[in-house]
Amino acid sequence: RVDVVIVRPVRSLWRLPHSQARAIYEAAATLVLEGRKVLPEVMIPLVGISEEYVRLAELVRRVGQQVMMERRCKVEAKVGTMIEIPRACLLAEDIGRIAEFFSFGTNDLTQLGFGFSRDDAGVYLPFYVERGILPHDPFQSLDAEGIGRLIRMAVVEGRKGNPALKVGVCGEHGGDPHSVEFFHGAGLDYVSCSPYRVPVARLAAA
Repeated sequence: RVDVVIVRPVRSLWRLPHSQARAIYEAAATLVLEGRKVLPEVMIPLVGISEEYVRLAELVRRVGQQVMMERRCKVEAKVGTMIEIPRACLLAEDIGRIAEFFSFGTNDLTQLGFGFSRDDAGVYLPFYVERGILPHDPFQSLDAEGIGRLIRMAVVEGRKGNPALKVGVCGEHGGDPHSVEFFHGAGLDYVSCSPYRVPVARLAAA
C-alpha cells in the first residue's frame, strides 16, 4: 500500500511555507517510522517566476533535510508547482527543468486567463451563456479553445524541459466529463477533484 500526501503550501515568502513544509515532513516521517510507504508531493502554488519556485523549493527541501536528520529516517518526496498563472504556461519549459511535477490549477487559470472573478461570476456568466456569448460556464467545463490552448502549450513546453515531468490537474474541472476528455487528449497523467465528483471522473476517464 502506498500512502500519498499531496499538500499545497501558501505562496507567501517565507515563514508560512517553512512551517507547512515542516508539518508535511514531520507527518511523513511518523508514517515511515511506522513502516508505511509514503510519497509526499509538495505543490508550490501561483508560480509565475522561475526564481520564485527555485527559492521556495530549496526552502522545502532544506526543511525536509532538517526533519529527516532529527527523526533519523529517510522521506522520499517530490516538489512541484501549480500551473495557474498564464505567465507560467508561457515559461513552462524553464519551470519544467526545475520542477518535478506540474498540477494545473484550472480554476485560477480560468479566472486569470479570462480576467473573470469567481466571486461574482455567477452574476454575469449566466447572461453570457443564455445569449450565446459563451457556450458554457468556463468554471464548470473547461474552455478548451482558450484556456485549453494554454494547457496544451504548457504540457508540451514543460516536457521539453523535463521529459519525465508528471502532469495533472487539480480542481473542479477534473470531475467534468468534457474536461476530462480534453485532459486525456492533452497528455495529462491524472485528474483530481472533490470527492463527490470522483465517480463521474472515473467513468469519464474510462
